[in-house]
Amino acid sequence: MTTDVNLRELVLEVLLAVTRDHAYSHLVIREMLEKYQYLGKQERSFLKRVCEGTLEQMIWIDYVINQFSSVKVNKMKPQIRCILRSSVYELQFMDAIPASATCNEAVKLAQKRGFRNLKGFVNGVLRSVSRNLDKISLPDREQEPVRYLSVKYSMPEWILQLWQTYPLEQVEEILQSFLMEAPTTVRINPLKTTKEELRQELMAEHITVREDEEVPGAFFLEGYDFLQKIPSFQEGKFYVQDTSSMQVAICACPKPGDYILDVCAAPGGKSIHLAELLWAAENGAATGGETDNQAAVQGVMNCKAEGNQDTAIRGMVEARDLTEQKVSLIEENIDRCGLSNICAVQADARILDESKAGKADIVIADLPCSGLGVLSRKADIKYRVTLEECHKLRDLQRQILHTVQQYVKPQGILIYSTCTINPMENEENVSWFLQEHDNFRLELQKQIWPGKGKNDGFFLAKMRKG
Repeated sequence: MTTDVNLRELVLEVLLAVTRDHAYSHLVIREMLEKYQYLGKQERSFLKRVCEGTLEQMIWIDYVINQFSSVKVNKMKPQIRCILRSSVYELQFMDAIPASATCNEAVKLAQKRGFRNLKGFVNGVLRSVSRNLDKISLPDREQEPVRYLSVKYSMPEWILQLWQTYPLEQVEEILQSFLMEAPTTVRINPLKTTKEELRQELMAEHITVREDEEVPGAFFLEGYDFLQKIPSFQEGKFYVQDTSSMQVAICACPKPGDYILDVCAAPGGKSIHLAELLWAAENGAATGGETDNQAAVQGVMNCKAEGNQDTAIRGMVEARDLTEQKVSLIEENIDRCGLSNICAVQADARILDESKAGKADIVIADLPCSGLGVLSRKADIKYRVTLEECHKLRDLQRQILHTVQQYVKPQGILIYSTCTINPMENEENVSWFLQEHDNFRLELQKQIWPGKGKNDGFFLAKMRKG
């Protein structure tokens, strides 16, 4: 690597921020990559991979270190602990880097950070790990299935206990999915481009583009360096959104003239998707006026808007969130995508806005949750969230649902969704809601499982008011 920047020191800074200072990994890594975007693609790729990989594999890494260290991981100084963790990740998962280089760089870094007296300790632990990696034995799968899965896939045991109602084979598939590298998933903005135009433009930038065979208008992107520098992104021709999350707008299937209220909208992906489908419904874009879910989505993704989109707009999407910062983020994305049938409003979803009672054709309640479906993108969630917090989130979700159901007009739709895999936040909440509000009936409920590097875990329930 040809750079004066010590990449392993940057990795250390990220890991300390996440594990010691409780910062969010995706934000810290993004900020680090933006700060050092002048680095070459290889250097940036190394930085991202080691940071994300170390966090993903941290339980397994600690299990390995504890077998060769006289001081257990949880008793180590934070900087030494993070240096050893990232180094063990390199030793196990980055074959192109010689083990001697990994060990030597770790020792240098420990010394540079003021731990000259621990150079021998760091060197000894890593040399022992390097010589014995192929001899590491996991807990017995038959005797200790939960601990086995926990160590092998770096998943806290309490989460595995939460999933014990699912078949063991299914749980293992979920865990495998979380450790697979996922491409960037994007949704075409039909007001600015067509599927084929965007494909050609991205390929001209030497970006690998694969079309999702199941979700119209969704592409998987790989091989780019810096997303914000892609011209078609800057111009709002696509929006980054997981295909599981896209199901909310597809299931809502807005009709001409609908008033749609998204109560926890930031950063705005679902609201913007709904605005695009609402535009398609009102302009009959390549659908002959059809409003069937998949047909409408396929139609709008094959037809670029022409002329002034304001002329036929009758419906509106109102995207709400709690803070000024979140509303600003929604507005930024709306502006980039060039939409005029959507607005952003600051509001607390827990507090009833009586002026909107009984006014909404569609209410989207994509609520704060434990995030156990997005661990492939935000690995630190599994170390951050607790069972107690899951109970608190469940109670918050019920409070918000009780409030926002009052916005739904008769025969209107309420869609409840989360990006988690947790029965108490998902199926149990829906059962509670239907018992408490018997004027709603369930039309659709599905838990979407992580798709082996293809999509996140996600849950949604579509309920109609009688």
